[in-house]
Amino acid sequence: MADSDLSFLALCALLPIFFLIFLKLIVRPRPVKVPIKSRHVFITGGSSGIGLAIARQAATEGARVTILARSLDKLEEAKTSIRLSTGIDVAIVSADVCDFEAVKAAVESAGPIDVLICNQGVFVAYELENQDMKEIKGMIDVNLIGTFNLVKAALPGMKNRSDRKPVSIAFMSSQAGQVGIYGYTAYSASKFGLRGLAEALQQEVIADNIHVSLIFPPDTDTPGFAEENKKKPQLTSIIAGSSGVMQSDEVAKKALNGIKSGSFFIPCNFEGFLLSLATAGLSPQRSYLMAFVEVISAGILRIAGLCFQWTWYGSIEKWHAQEK
Repeated sequence: MADSDLSFLALCALLPIFFLIFLKLIVRPRPVKVPIKSRHVFITGGSSGIGLAIARQAATEGARVTILARSLDKLEEAKTSIRLSTGIDVAIVSADVCDFEAVKAAVESAGPIDVLICNQGVFVAYELENQDMKEIKGMIDVNLIGTFNLVKAALPGMKNRSDRKPVSIAFMSSQAGQVGIYGYTAYSASKFGLRGLAEALQQEVIADNIHVSLIFPPDTDTPGFAEENKKKPQLTSIIAGSSGVMQSDEVAKKALNGIKSGSFFIPCNFEGFLLSLATAGLSPQRSYLMAFVEVISAGILRIAGLCFQWTWYGSIEKWHAQEK
């Protein structure tokens, strides 16, 4: 009896090890490191907020940085800000990401890109019924179509580079790109679209040693954040407010570290990490350890997700009951 108990305990101890070995054999793509020192990092939406913080961080780490935005005046201010804080000059280029020809010209003028960070974004929270179609289209054009334009323009140069070191394409999504929230119909649609783009694109470019990342920041203290809050439906603030607010520099550090490690999902806080586990689905995973965590936590996180949904729908029911 004692021998059978010992055998059972040994089997229980060995199963996780065998499972880890199995995961190490099957996870794809393989682990990679993407260097940024002395390489060209091209950042859109780089004149303020998260983009400016990433530009400053990348310049500090020795990258050659180009920032893109629409306003040349704001780009000049950003360039001066980075020079004053780091002593390093960055290149600036003005273009509207919704205009493919302008984006193509901007990318060509900047030269071959090693790390493309598509950080541009527009966010206005409203219920779909109350939101103007022009505003909806504007969010989708900037957040999603603008990203297609940037990738389409940069990809030929990235594929034909003489330096065959790993390179990266990173998309600034949002926690609203992991879960839909009341009032985020258009915004979430544009950010969820980035995931489909990223998953398919990674398969298309992996043979060229190009690695795709999705960054998921929560609400971030940027120049536009206070204005956004003034317009948010109250229900949106109630439901979305639990994740807290991060500073741009914190998000920038998380984003760059994730890009350098070749991570497909880059969460920026604990809630984002849990959402990444809960929504892993068929996304690529380079780390067999993270794959192990995803597998063993899937059922528990689904229960947690259902509890969150119960809370959110409870808030919605209560709100509408008070309104009547």
